[in-house]
Amino acid sequence: MPDAEDVRRIALSLPDTTEKTAWSMPTFRVAGKMFATLPEEETSLAVRCPKEERDELVLAEPEKFWIADHEANFAWVRARLAALDGEDELRDILADSWRQAAPVRLLEEHPELGVPQER
Repeated sequence: MPDAEDVRRIALSLPDTTEKTAWSMPTFRVAGKMFATLPEEETSLAVRCPKEERDELVLAEPEKFWIADHEANFAWVRARLAALDGEDELRDILADSWRQAAPVRLLEEHPELGVPQER
């Protein structure tokens, strides 16, 4: 089961990522743009996710994904760390969110990380 330290380690391994405390919680940013946070005593993860995909995730796996009320109008989704299928799923989630926030220059420099679904 992944935990907050796994989130931190994986997020910070992504190119040009930094950690910054904001709203009293750790946030992770690529080139200054936020792509992940560790809210709720660091037992969950908030990441960027296109709204259509987010809604499908929540319907398909409500025990794993949900939308926080204050994020309903934004393209973010929450994931319960304890419900994730291990470190590989966590890495995929973080990398997908990173791709959505990363500037084109970084996407071009790191083709091994893929391209975002939507920009």
